[in-house]
Amino acid sequence: MKTATLLLASALALTGATAYAAVAQGDVIGTSETEIRARLESAGYTVEKIVFEDDEIEVEAFYKGAEMEIELSRATGAVLEIEAEDDDEDDD
Repeated sequence: MKTATLLLASALALTGATAYAAVAQGDVIGTSETEIRARLESAGYTVEKIVFEDDEIEVEAFYKGAEMEIELSRATGAVLEIEAEDDDEDDD
């Protein structure tokens, strides 16, 4: 019985750890606003804006206090690029 309890506790701990993992290039997030928002929010992001362009989807979000821009393939929903926004870009 102890072994089963230990295995269950370990599985729950691992599940919790991966539920809040940041998305990475190549991850498939989705192609609809609902899918994208649900996947990112379940990973700990706060989604601010989703823009559908010709062949890409651009998502502006916050993750652990950092402003992020995530580009997705409109065809597959895969992450093409992730970059942290730099507040100093506008200070030329």
